[in-house]
Amino acid sequence: MSKQNSYIGLAIVVLIFGIIFIPKIHDRIVNGNTVDSNRSSDAVNTSKGLEGRRPGDMIAFGKVPPYSFTNQNNKKITDADYKGKVYVVEFFFSSCTTICPVMNTNMQQVQNAFLDRDDFGIASFSIDPIYDTPEVLKAYADGYDVTLPTWNFLTGDKLDIIKLSNEGFKLYAAENEEAEDGFEHSGMFALIDKEGNISSRIDENGNPLIYYDGLEQTGINMLIEDIKKLL
Repeated sequence: MSKQNSYIGLAIVVLIFGIIFIPKIHDRIVNGNTVDSNRSSDAVNTSKGLEGRRPGDMIAFGKVPPYSFTNQNNKKITDADYKGKVYVVEFFFSSCTTICPVMNTNMQQVQNAFLDRDDFGIASFSIDPIYDTPEVLKAYADGYDVTLPTWNFLTGDKLDIIKLSNEGFKLYAAENEEAEDGFEHSGMFALIDKEGNISSRIDENGNPLIYYDGLEQTGINMLIEDIKKLL
């Protein structure tokens, strides 16, 4: 093949790429469809409600759906029990040996920062409720020195909890036999305001943070700061 024919072939490939892919890329950028891989792919439309917002400001999005489960004290707990409270949500399971111990050690910090507030709470949903009975969760809570009365470790129907995680909070959770300990889930925390909205700060790029990293001290520091704002 001559050099001239090679250039012609290359030009044709570039032209085809432009025709097929450039409009799609443009559409994703214009419509705000590009997302951080650590966040839910469909959590929010970041172009709405941000006018006049500055980094550090709080924004509410996505109402928490109704739920009803049983806590470590064998008491029924619903979303209504958190009405008028700021609270933090996580999904975990007690036999987890990977990220859950880090998450709940960090959640201890959050608890200890607000022990004197009766308008603050934590909801920890087990994604392995068959094993995580109220008795198991009670022992688990005691192991983390849980003294905040409104820190509930919740168990119930597995499908309902998995659905609440994936569809209600947009935090990934799934049973997976190939995963270590048999489950996969997000290490992020969701922050809920007193009106029952998932909330977060505006980050330095002008977008909602959406979730707080439950595995890193930086994420915990931001979470504590933002809880104080909402309270």
